[in-house]
Amino acid sequence: MSSASVEDLHRQADAQYAAGRYGEALETFRAASALAPGNPVLLFNIAGALRLLGRYAEANAAYDRVIALDPRFAIAQHNRASCLLQLGDLRGGFQAFEWRKSCPGFDDPRYRLPRQWAGQSLQGQKLFIYPEFFQGDLLQFGRYALLAEAAGAAVTLAAPRAMHRILQTMSPRLTLIDEAETPDDYDVASALLSLPAGFGTTVTSVPQGRYLQAEPERIAHWRSKIGQSGVKVGIVWQGSEASAAPPVPRAFPLAAAAPLGRVPGVRLISLQKGLGLDQLAGLPTGMVVETLGEDFDPGPDLYLDTAAAIRCCDLVVTMDGSIVHLAGALGAQTWLAVPQAADWRWMNDRADTPWYPTVRLYRQMAFNDWGGVFAAMARDLRTRVRA
Repeated sequence: MSSASVEDLHRQADAQYAAGRYGEALETFRAASALAPGNPVLLFNIAGALRLLGRYAEANAAYDRVIALDPRFAIAQHNRASCLLQLGDLRGGFQAFEWRKSCPGFDDPRYRLPRQWAGQSLQGQKLFIYPEFFQGDLLQFGRYALLAEAAGAAVTLAAPRAMHRILQTMSPRLTLIDEAETPDDYDVASALLSLPAGFGTTVTSVPQGRYLQAEPERIAHWRSKIGQSGVKVGIVWQGSEASAAPPVPRAFPLAAAAPLGRVPGVRLISLQKGLGLDQLAGLPTGMVVETLGEDFDPGPDLYLDTAAAIRCCDLVVTMDGSIVHLAGALGAQTWLAVPQAADWRWMNDRADTPWYPTVRLYRQMAFNDWGGVFAAMARDLRTRVRA
C-alpha cells in the first residue's frame, strides 16, 4: 500500500478519537501502524487510545515501544509517567514525570533555575517552591511544603495572591509570594510537582492528614445561613474550562445527581462558583438545589467561604476539580464522581485514594455514563441517612 493509505487511516483514526470512539480509533491506528511499523507517532497514538480505554498496562507497554524507537520523544515519556502513576507506581511515575519539563507548553523559565532540589537534605536550607498547572494542584501538593518544613527547611511558596489566605492556614511559618515571583535569597528551588519525586513518595508514604483549615468565624457565619436541619450534601458539578483534560471534561450534568436529592432527609447545597450555575435553571421536576447567595466566596480571596461551607456540610459530592482537593485537605467526608478515563492521581480500580483518607471514589463503568455513578451514590447515601 502507498503512504497515502497510512495517512488516510491516520486521519480516520484522529476523527474517531476526537469523537470519543476510542475503541474504533485504536483499531484504525493499529491498521495504520501495521503499514508503517517503525512510526513512533502511530505507536504513540495507539498508547493514547489504550490509556483512554483504561488499559493502562497495555498503554505503558506501548509507550515503552515508542521510547525504544525515539528516547527523546518527551511527550511519550511524560505520558508513560502518567501510566505509571495510574498503576500505582508513584516513585517511578514521579521520577519519569520530570520529562514534562522538556515537553511543548511546559515553559516556566524557573525550570532552569540553578540549584534545583533533587532529594538532598533540607536541614537549614531555604527552599523555594514554584507552582505548576492549576489551583487544584496547589491545594493537593501544597502539603509538601509542610513536609519540607518538617525536614528542616524554611519554605517560600509562590502562589496566586487570591490563594494566599487559604494556603497560609497550612503553616504560620510558610512564606507566600506572588505566583510569578522568584525570591532573591534561596538555597534550593523546586517545581511543585517535583517534590513527590524528591521525597521518594510511594503509595504508602503519601503525606496525609488535615493540612488546610477553615476560618472559625466564617464557619459560624455559614452555619447560621445553612442551618442544622437534614443531611447537608454540598455539591459541585463543573470545573473551569482551563483545567479540563480534553477530550474528558472534569464535569458532570447537575441533573444526573437528582437521585441524591430523592433520598429522604437530604438537602443538596450548591458550592458551585462561576461556570455551570446556569444548570440550576433546568433541574428535573422535584430536584431542589439550595444556593448560598451572591456573597458566597465573592473574592478577592479564593476558597475561604467554600472551606467554611464544606465544614458545615455532612458530605461533599464533587467532580474532579479543585474542590475535591480542598475538601480532602480539610478532612471532610467527600464522594468524588470519577470519569471512565480518570486522571492519574485517582489511579485505577480503587474506591479509595492514598491522597485523602476521607475521599471515596465512584467510577464510571462506561464513557459518559453518570447514571450508574449516582445510582451507587444514592444507595450508599440512603444507607448513611438510615444509620
